[in-house]
Amino acid sequence: MANDLFAFVGTYTRLGSEGIYTLKMNGDTGELEQVSLATGIENPSFLALDPSNEHLYAVCEIGDQDGGGACAAFSINQTTGELTPINQKSTGGPGPCHLMVDATDSLVIATNYAGGSVAVLPINDDGSLGERTEFIQHEGSSINPQRQEKAHAHSVNIDDSNTHAYVCDLGMDKVFIYDIDHENRKLNPSQQPSVDEVAGQGPRHFTFHPSGKFVYVLNELGCTITAYDLSANGGLSPIETVGTLPDDWEGDNTTADIHTSPDGNYVYASNRGHHSLVIYQVDSSSGRLRYVGHEQTRGETPRNFAITPDGKFVLAENQDTGTVVTFKRNADGTLEATGSVIDVPAPVCIQFMHVGG
Repeated sequence: MANDLFAFVGTYTRLGSEGIYTLKMNGDTGELEQVSLATGIENPSFLALDPSNEHLYAVCEIGDQDGGGACAAFSINQTTGELTPINQKSTGGPGPCHLMVDATDSLVIATNYAGGSVAVLPINDDGSLGERTEFIQHEGSSINPQRQEKAHAHSVNIDDSNTHAYVCDLGMDKVFIYDIDHENRKLNPSQQPSVDEVAGQGPRHFTFHPSGKFVYVLNELGCTITAYDLSANGGLSPIETVGTLPDDWEGDNTTADIHTSPDGNYVYASNRGHHSLVIYQVDSSSGRLRYVGHEQTRGETPRNFAITPDGKFVLAENQDTGTVVTFKRNADGTLEATGSVIDVPAPVCIQFMHVGG
């Protein structure tokens, strides 16, 4: 049907998966079925689509290609969802865990978690990746001796103007802000080069509000969300910080992923330990967050989740249970399980594409 989607699921082969799984989603019911599988790639954890939906890129979360991990390029059959490998290129550092494609479809920016670095790889006309044009090594640490002993660049997000890249560094308790030099395919420190999180919070993932006025940073170690004002020149100013857990929760927990609903009314974030998605309503004038509730993900360790482009459904990925669970998103932001559950080993990331491109 016209509103059906492909859902490309990145996974950890080290935990028993076989590669990148292509699911087909009924846009009316949220029902999922597996239609394809791309094998021969190691730990394709995080995925990104190009603007034309002709190519998909994946990090290879490893540490043995030229001393580091890699990014892989695939072409997409827009009718079947099948992925065909094109090539792989090194990210220059170990443990790449996140990536994005810029709006001009000319470069991929990737973060190396284990290495604490950022790499830029050019995209050729055929969708293949070229050799790195930029490599930035972060240097620093923070107060958690187990998790913040050095830099750990965890995610990258590009703004709607395609001029700024934001890198959450969990190890340094910083969000770095870079200006994108498209001509030279480089990154330069922005006018405000970084913003500090409270020590020990561990910024992990990042989401823009559709208005372009606010951003929300998810802190993995502190289990909090920090709301920021986003200025016209790309700078960030903190508004408030809220928790992701119920007040009476006493167990271990780390957070994983955060997304703003397409209508801009709600922010969702995942808890690993509490095994839930926390739901906040957004005040459109101030960017502040009002607690709505929690929804259990019907499995363990919701590594990441994704909201469909129309905002109708949420897919929660339970990494340790090996399931993807479909929830209907209600008008008040709450979530309701549809009963659709599909087995996918060690799911990490979902990227949506309309069937047919």
